[in-house]
Amino acid sequence: ITGAVEHPASWNFAQFKALPQSDFVTDIHCVTTWSRYDNRWDGVSTHDLLDLVHPRTEAQFVELSSSDGYTTNLRLEDFAADDAILAHSWQGAPLTREHGGPVRLIVPHLYFWKSAKWLKRIDFLSKDEPGFWEVNGYHNRGDPWREQRYTDD
Repeated sequence: ITGAVEHPASWNFAQFKALPQSDFVTDIHCVTTWSRYDNRWDGVSTHDLLDLVHPRTEAQFVELSSSDGYTTNLRLEDFAADDAILAHSWQGAPLTREHGGPVRLIVPHLYFWKSAKWLKRIDFLSKDEPGFWEVNGYHNRGDPWREQRYTDD
């Protein structure tokens, strides 16, 4: 965890699992128009993460980086949603690599491409830095209820 935070942090997987744990049941929505309902996620809530790192006042955005080089961006308020979680388990079992394990972000109120798999780094930023899909024509926010799929939506 780097950038505009009072307490930058780095954890190995065992240390991450020793942080306060939460579980949420949420829906997920893919930009390709499918949804999956009632997914149970276990991990660290973004609220608990924010309490640990204390974003500075200039932090307005979050950039998520995956171990495969993928990046995506979020407004801090979306990252801080009540049901957003850094998940290590789905439906009571550890996340498989295919589904983003060992840790992925889940932001249920946005399209699933915003929920980066294989999390490696979280940067808190004062200005927006569009990620992979955003610079390739996808909507910068990705609200499924507004069908914000592409830049011109």
